[in-house]
Amino acid sequence: MRILRHEMINEKELLSRLKQVRLKGFGEPLIYESANLSIVPGVMTGALYPPQRYVLKGTVETILEIADAFEKRSIDIFALRGAVFFWLEGSDPLLDPPIPLLPPIVEISHEPGNRMVPLINDGMHRTYSARKRGREINIVLVANVPREYPYYAYALKDGWKEVQEIEELTDGFKKKEYRNPDNYKALFRNFNAVFQGVQEQRKQTQPELKE
Repeated sequence: MRILRHEMINEKELLSRLKQVRLKGFGEPLIYESANLSIVPGVMTGALYPPQRYVLKGTVETILEIADAFEKRSIDIFALRGAVFFWLEGSDPLLDPPIPLLPPIVEISHEPGNRMVPLINDGMHRTYSARKRGREINIVLVANVPREYPYYAYALKDGWKEVQEIEELTDGFKKKEYRNPDNYKALFRNFNAVFQGVQEQRKQTQPELKE
């Protein structure tokens, strides 16, 4: 994998942009407008709670290839203090939008049993990739999210023990425990409106850096 070009934004701009993230439903409020956002460096992945029971092997391999490619540019993607936007070989930096890469977004989530846990909202595969290499990871920590707008799925009670690395997602696989199975999409955080492409990475032409 070869990176043609990259651009970076700093911590201040990253957090400022995240303040503009809206919900998909409920009138599309600014979900982080009154929240506290900060970059927390060197977090152990075992301290973070995944909401999803799987990661895709191919996606993990791609992220690790990207990590190796950026290492040649003296950039550690697991220690970002801002965000990086990049173009891979085969794309046109003048015509094609860049691929965005952010630290995982972790929300302090209210869970059943009066628990509050650091839940991985965005960046499941990035976190797992760091975990696979025995690395700590920088995160964007979000506190004081309005309780009426929680993340759309519950944290896995047993954390990473419940997560499987699979080749592909099959029908019937129970991905998550949705808070409201009939309307869970209303609680989606629309990161794509702020960082174009961050929620469109499932295309075969681009690596999936979402979740």
